[in-house]
Formats: sequence, C-alpha cells, structure tokens
Amino acid sequence: MVCFPKCRIKCRILFSFCFAAFFALNAQAEPAEFTLLDVQGVKHNLSDYRGKWVVVNYWATWCPPCLTEIPELVDFHEERKDKDAVVLGVNFEDINLNALKQFSEEYFMNFPVLRSKPGPDSALGLIPGLPTTYLVSPEGEVIARQVGPVTAELIADFIAQQTAE
Repeated sequence: MVCFPKCRIKCRILFSFCFAAFFALNAQAEPAEFTLLDVQGVKHNLSDYRGKWVVVNYWATWCPPCLTEIPELVDFHEERKDKDAVVLGVNFEDINLNALKQFSEEYFMNFPVLRSKPGPDSALGLIPGLPTTYLVSPEGEVIARQVGPVTAELIADFIAQQTAE
C-alpha cells in the first residue's frame, strides 16, 4: 500500500478494515489439512499445530510484496510461537532447494519454510495472487484469507477480535 505521510493513519485504518472484512468473508467450517516438506526435508502436517492459531503464508522469492512482509511474519512468529500462534511459510514457486535454503537464511526466516508446487489453489483454498495468507483456528478450521501483504499487528488484531467473540 502506498500512502502519503499525511494520510498514513487513514490508509492504515482503511487497510485494517478491509483486511478484517475480507478475512471474515472466507471462512470454512471443516478442519483443514495438508502435509508438506520443509527445506530440511521434515514433514509438516497442518494438524500438528492444533491448539494454536496458524498463519499459513503462500509466497515466492520473486514477489516484492512477499519480501516486504517477511520481517513482519518473522516478528509475529518470534513473539507468539511459544504461546498461541505460529507461522508456516509455503514457498509457492519452482525453485532449487539450495537456493530456497539460502534465501530463507538470508531473510532470517525463523518459521518453517515449506515447499509446494505453484498452481491456482492449495489445500486451504484459492491462491489468486501472492502473497496469500490463510488463518487457521486452533481447532483446525480455515477462518480467514488475505490476498496481499499482511503485518504482524493486523494478524494479532484479527486473532484478538476472534478470541473476544
């Protein structure tokens, strides 16, 4: 999002409203599941994270908005991983494994970096563009989707709003 300094607050409020409204429109009622390998070859099942909120972020190394949100996801994961939420980054491109490992190290990605073949959809739903982020409840239900970049604050606010309801 590009804003001039004078309208930064209005843009942030508008973006927050759109984020929350769009997130809520894409709820599913059944537990989601996928199994993907990370860059170390370790298998990750979405169900392994039941009991925590799971931020599943589909991204690519060539995607500028994806690169912008990586530090936000790193911060969110670092702050919440031992409490109530984790981030799973799903690389959604054809890329050499060694190049992806190097990239994730250079960007200090402290959350699992999983690999998936690119396509129009995923186990969680449509991927109309990158980045696309799904939010999975502690019960394993996909309750939200955001196409476009997210911030740690927006994710935390949305989780707090869902928890308060």
